[in-house]
Amino acid sequence: MASPAEVLRSTIRGEGHSFTPKPQAPSARDLYAKVSHAVPAIEWPVYAAEIDAIMTLKRTRNAVVLAHNYQTPEIFHCVSDIVGDSLALAREAMTVDADVIVLAGVHFMAETAKLLNPSKTVLIPDLGAGCSLADSITPTDVRRLRAAYPGVPVVTYVNTSAAVKAESDICCTSGNAKAVVESLGVDRVIMLPDEFLARNIAAQTDVKIITWSGHCEVHELFTAQEVRDLREDYPGVVVLAHPECAPEVVAEADFSGSTAAMQAYVSRERPAKLVLLTECSMSDNIAVLHPDLDFVRPCNLCPHMKKITLRNIRRSLETMQHAVEIDPSVADRARLAVERMLAVK
Repeated sequence: MASPAEVLRSTIRGEGHSFTPKPQAPSARDLYAKVSHAVPAIEWPVYAAEIDAIMTLKRTRNAVVLAHNYQTPEIFHCVSDIVGDSLALAREAMTVDADVIVLAGVHFMAETAKLLNPSKTVLIPDLGAGCSLADSITPTDVRRLRAAYPGVPVVTYVNTSAAVKAESDICCTSGNAKAVVESLGVDRVIMLPDEFLARNIAAQTDVKIITWSGHCEVHELFTAQEVRDLREDYPGVVVLAHPECAPEVVAEADFSGSTAAMQAYVSRERPAKLVLLTECSMSDNIAVLHPDLDFVRPCNLCPHMKKITLRNIRRSLETMQHAVEIDPSVADRARLAVERMLAVK
């Protein structure tokens, strides 16, 4: 009988998401035209040597690079094989045929890739690429919440450690949180650790949500007054907000959704002037795809995402560091929580 992970892999491949390596990788010279209006020409020679080396190393190691939407354009558009938000990366990590996965993102994303690919080598180029949300809660905190609310299921955002996922019933992302919460068929859930995401989802469902006090250090910086100021300074601007922003910020926005939902909105609606209330590089990467649109950029950088560079991706492939390992007793329980999430339609 096929395992849940094998069933999910089969389902995802049937949806046309499987990864097929290209017969020949483009050179840095070929790639520059794609990102020329996002990366200054004076910087490109520095990047080009790293890009060409990474392309060669990927073939040598039978490796792929998975990059989150918050990575810089020279990583996101030039050396990555699969890109997306946390949900997309979690799904796509299960489809790759490579021996090595390099996660250009933060540590919890690399852990999730390892959970779903226990037999593959998963590398994180910088061990310091952490997350303020992941750091805001511990397994002990989850156990205490279970004791305080007996029988209430725990929904844990993927922005958490594997050890925290292992204490949870099911995971979610910003893109599927409402569907996950409602899939449980209960009237009350505990949702961890992002307070703002939980409050924003609570406004969309009849399920009562018990929250935790974690926040994203990037998204909590945006304010409702900042949105009003942007509208005054840039008449007609369309405002898109990530649901990790405070509810009062989301209320001021024209649209709120995950980074994948933001990208879909821009492609569909094509607003002439827009602002994305999320990490800086998200705007840069969408602008590469839509150079005719005017992106206003109130920039909040994620210091953890920016620890990933072309140089340490190259070094990671050269040295095969840093390999992600998860205690099997933790991994089995954490994997179940992630697989339950992936099974929610």
